[in-house]
This record gives sequence, structure tokens and C-alpha cells, in this order.
Amino acid sequence: MTKEILENAVSVKGVYKNYGEVEALRDMSLDFPKGQLTSLLGPSGCGKTTLLKIIAGLLPATQGEVIVNGKVVTKPGPDRAFVFQDFALMPWANVIRNVAFGLELRGVGKVEREEIASKYIGNVGLKGFEHSFPHELSGGMRQRVGLARALSVDSPVLLMDEPFSAVDEQTRRKFQEDLLNLVKNENKTFIFVTHSIEEAVYVSDQIALLLPRPSRVSEIIKPSGFRHKDVDSIRKDSEYLDTVESIWKSLRTYVE
Repeated sequence: MTKEILENAVSVKGVYKNYGEVEALRDMSLDFPKGQLTSLLGPSGCGKTTLLKIIAGLLPATQGEVIVNGKVVTKPGPDRAFVFQDFALMPWANVIRNVAFGLELRGVGKVEREEIASKYIGNVGLKGFEHSFPHELSGGMRQRVGLARALSVDSPVLLMDEPFSAVDEQTRRKFQEDLLNLVKNENKTFIFVTHSIEEAVYVSDQIALLLPRPSRVSEIIKPSGFRHKDVDSIRKDSEYLDTVESIWKSLRTYVE
């Protein structure tokens, strides 16, 4: 096993993706270090979600390969869990059934899977809502259900497609704090798609700036540990603000 495999949970190597004559990704190469959170950041339509789905095995690459913990991705697998932007909950199932669904698909017995699901329901702040249905929950609560479902299957890689975009600003900030606690405590590798520069700088170990279609990596930025600073003062921190402004200057050329 090479040092690269040991250090990187996911490696994207020379990936191209074409939709007919449209070239979505061109020679995309990017490493995702184990135990860290990497954000994919770029203008709308730059291929962030496409790349995430290729890593998940939900889309095939036209060319190139994705390696997860030393194995080439050919399809979805238990080593990756996906948190969807639109929650993707089963409306007829209560919270605990939704959270336990991935475990159910793996053949885990009812008692064990509900015990595991209950743990993660509590971890995301939904204790007491186990028997509620999605239509009874707020958007933020539904997103927490989706996050608990992804965590419950205990995959080493967690793929998150703009999971906070559909909630209000106050809930979003709380989610960011919760996400950082998960990064600290869960020992997983997080790949996080966002449109928010401020969010990416706050939560990330590294940020991959993607160019517009055909997408490729423009720059890798490693923020200076802003997430370890006091949450109430971070958005006034001059170094944080300078980093946000620097990224904006890099991206503004590509914003229509």
C-alpha cells in the first residue's frame, strides 16, 4: 500500500465527463486527505455535483478513475455515504425508519439498526422526533434526518451536496458548527459542495476552486484554521475576511 493511499481517502485521477457533445469535466485530478473536510467551490454549472456523483459511483466517468481507500470506484458502495441537497427522505416513513433505511438495505436486524439510528438521531439534535414524519418537520430538521441517515451507515467517506442551501441563515450557521463537531468526532473524510465562499473558508481543511465548464481544478486553498477560532468573532477576523475576498477575486471573472 503506497503512502498516497494511506494519506488520501479519495483520489480523482484524470477524470473526464461528457454529456453527448457537452464536456462537463476535463482532466480532473484531485486528492482528498483522510479525516479532513474538502469543499468543492465554484460558479454554478462548474461540475461540482457531477464530480461528487462520480465519486459516489452514481455517475460513470467518461475517462479516468476515482480511487477510494485504495479501490477503484465502479458503482456505489458502503465506503461512501451521500447527503442530498433535497433531503431525499421517504415521506411515508417516520424519522427512525428513514435514518435506519441504509442499515435495513444492508440486512441489519431491526433492533440493532434502530439502536444505531437512535444514536445518530440524538447526535444531530432530533431526540424525541423518532416517530415524526417528514411533513411534520421543518426544512432544517429534515436535513438533519438526511445527515443522521448518512452517518448511521458508518461509511468512512461522507459526500455532501449543498446540504445547507435550503435552510435559513440562522439554521445554516448552526449546521456549520454541528458539521465541525462531526469532523472532529467522527473520524471521517468529508467532501462538501457549497456555493458559499464564507462557508467554505469557515469549515474547510482545504478548498478546491473549480473553473467553469469544462471543469478542472483552478487552485487548492488551505484556510488557516479559522474553524478553530471563536465562532462569534470569526466573521470579523481580518485574515478570514482577506481569505474570503481573495477567493472572490479568483472567482468573480467567471460569474455571469
